[in-house]
Amino acid sequence: MAGISDAFLARLDTHVSAMAERLLAEIEHYQNVPPEDLRRSLRHNTAFTLAYLTGSENTIDLSGPTATGRLRAAQEVPLPEVLRAYTLGFIYTWEQLLAEAIRSGPQAQTALLHAATGYWEVSDAYSQALTASYRDALAERLVETDRRRSALVAALVDGPPPGDGTVWEIAHMLDFPYQGTFLVVTAEVQVTGTPPLPGLDAKCRALDTGTAWRAQPGHEMGVLSCPNRDAVSQILEAVRATTNGRVGVSPAYDRLDQTPRALRYAQVALESLPAGTVAVRQLDDTPLTEMVMTNLETTRRAVNRILGGVLSLPESDRNTLLATARAWLDANGSAAEASRTLYCHQNTVRYRMHRLEEYLRGPLDDPKVIAELAIAVDAVGTFPTLLDRNLVSEPVPSGAS
Repeated sequence: MAGISDAFLARLDTHVSAMAERLLAEIEHYQNVPPEDLRRSLRHNTAFTLAYLTGSENTIDLSGPTATGRLRAAQEVPLPEVLRAYTLGFIYTWEQLLAEAIRSGPQAQTALLHAATGYWEVSDAYSQALTASYRDALAERLVETDRRRSALVAALVDGPPPGDGTVWEIAHMLDFPYQGTFLVVTAEVQVTGTPPLPGLDAKCRALDTGTAWRAQPGHEMGVLSCPNRDAVSQILEAVRATTNGRVGVSPAYDRLDQTPRALRYAQVALESLPAGTVAVRQLDDTPLTEMVMTNLETTRRAVNRILGGVLSLPESDRNTLLATARAWLDANGSAAEASRTLYCHQNTVRYRMHRLEEYLRGPLDDPKVIAELAIAVDAVGTFPTLLDRNLVSEPVPSGAS
């Protein structure tokens, strides 16, 4: 075996060059690996393997594949391709050793046959060490990338720290456009350490949508860069398909510097969902929503003035009247159309609206009263916290001003 090894080592540089050329020709990703770096790795691995087979080394030294694994991860060569390169290298070396053994005669062939177990033992140990170090390096890079992207998302929301650049530069570092179609998603974390939207990133990649996330206590928030407005509905379906808790989604917006406002929409959308539910809610960007978010207490007082008597009714009666009012308004005041939505007789709709009218500030043929009713119904529909009984006024007598 020592004779076979010496014959191979005498032409080591030639063999290393041949192996390097073969790898570069057969593995496209190795075009990004510096040739001298590749030759150095092949030379080290081959020399050690032969030393182990001849007994010069008693234990398998894994420093070579360990270093190579980390280096190839940094060079962004896919792990399957790195393992394939190792396999091709060991196959080439074995073919050359076998050819030398055949030239040397039966005793050399027998020696190589007995050494085969040790040879492939080294190959297996090298592959395992390389895989472990590659994955460790990749995990470290992913953590670093996540931390960096999380810091960039924080800068989008809170504003870049002095000297840290503009939103334009943040967009470039996130690989987002500055102008485009964006969504902010905020998701409640049900169990610490468990992602609230498992699998969403993969679905977003399939929809050509970029993502950047920031983890915070109790929830995660992310900025999604959509390919266009038409894709928003598909992205929302992906969010619904992956959620395991409450999720709020902002209206679509056009510039990254609008992210803080969009985040507020997403937070309010999440908070408006009942605790313990599994649901996704997106608020519309309407003047009413903007007004309520700007001053929730003022809106609460207005709703109480308009619907105070209704809100003080027993919950079942209150919900029935509000649902009827919403359907009636959506039907442009048509009891017949509203009855189809509510699955009841149109006379039932008229009865309920007449009953509701008793609690309003005037008759329903008054456009001002209808406008007030529409605002109040939209407000409590968008922000259910306005229904909190502890903050509802006493019933307002019919016709009171």
